[in-house]
Amino acid sequence: MHAESFESSNSVDVKTPQKAPPPADFAQSLNDNVFASRLNSKKGGAARAAVPYALSDLQSATASFAAGRLLGEGSLGRVYRAKYADNKVLAVKKIDSSYFHDSNKDGGDEFSEIVASISKVHHPNIVELVGFCSEQGHNMLVYEYYRNGSLHDFLHNSGDFSNPLTWNTRVRIALGTARAVEYLHEACSPSVIHKNIKSSNILLDLDLNPHLCDYGLGTFHTRTSQNLGVGYNAPECTTPSAYSMKSDIYSFGVVMLELLTGRMPFDHTKQKSEQALVRWATPQLHDIDALAQMVDPALRGLYPPKSLSRFADIIALCVQAEPEFRPAMSEVVQSLVTLVQRSSMNMKDDLAASRRTEDLDY
Repeated sequence: MHAESFESSNSVDVKTPQKAPPPADFAQSLNDNVFASRLNSKKGGAARAAVPYALSDLQSATASFAAGRLLGEGSLGRVYRAKYADNKVLAVKKIDSSYFHDSNKDGGDEFSEIVASISKVHHPNIVELVGFCSEQGHNMLVYEYYRNGSLHDFLHNSGDFSNPLTWNTRVRIALGTARAVEYLHEACSPSVIHKNIKSSNILLDLDLNPHLCDYGLGTFHTRTSQNLGVGYNAPECTTPSAYSMKSDIYSFGVVMLELLTGRMPFDHTKQKSEQALVRWATPQLHDIDALAQMVDPALRGLYPPKSLSRFADIIALCVQAEPEFRPAMSEVVQSLVTLVQRSSMNMKDDLAASRRTEDLDY
């Protein structure tokens, strides 16, 4: 669903929020951490620490978390659109309090550790954490907001308000997302296993660059009986605690399959043999003729066949049933870079052909 469709008729515009002083112990916990920029970040300058937001300000900006401001709902809580009078827009994620171990303390200590950890993550393909709120039993994370919505929106819910993503743009989205996961796995210390890689967690900016969100919350995913969603879970993930970096690789491979085919990971409207995307697609990934039949019809044949074939080869490696045979994400990044180089692709392709066509004003 397109993010701009969530405007509430009774919402109110308020001034840019005043930053509330957090509880003393929470502020001290954050101050004890050094928010250093990680390598690969193109933001430059000193790292930006997340700042506290007042609950009252977020309530005003979201029209008291009105249904009309709801951007989405995941296994850990709901995400709302916060709008201010100066046109500043943010995304506010409310984490369900039931996922904190110590409910008597409203999860404050644990939440402060999560905020401090996420605040260290800075990468051009990762959604930036702007701030947090921890008041009256509410624990919320405040992020950058992207008007173009998610990759899932573009591929599966776009309807008539956007043109299909071009092949070059799809490859660029895959490469940018792979770089984000590589950063989490191999540049962060300790390494961050995402545990929730899916197309709805890949947000697109106005130039259709990808930004991975929902990172740093893996500890909660091990406590929920819910999984990523049908079609994204690797075969070894029979329990949340079985998740590993190689499970992230599998989920990323599923996202690449979505980019290639335009299909959802699981689609009950298809005939039974085609409902599970990985099961249906995997046997055909090395068959040139079959590959041409399974590529997203929205592309209308406008793609380089060799590039498509190489893209499919990378997918085949990522979605292997045995985790030990899946590549590291740095290898996936290099394979995608090589694909681009060999194809002599212009990564600044006709972006206009992939842009949404409706008015993007706030």
